[in-house]
Amino acid sequence: MVDEAEELSGQYANYFQVGFNAFEFVIDFGQFYDEQEKARFHTRIIANPIYAKELLNTLEQSLKAFERSYREIGSEER
Repeated sequence: MVDEAEELSGQYANYFQVGFNAFEFVIDFGQFYDEQEKARFHTRIIANPIYAKELLNTLEQSLKAFERSYREIGSEER
């Protein structure tokens, strides 16, 4: 977790792009709305494959916990 003395800034993302090569995964976060011609990216995360897989596992566990606590997430909620 983050040290309490550190400040984090939040960025909303509703659009993601993932790329990879033999050594790393690149995940770009941004926003896209129908009235825009293209997405606007604001954050890039680069991780080696081991940590990319750990991110996947962490997201899966967190989504399952969210659905147990609140509601099942449907794809129509976009």
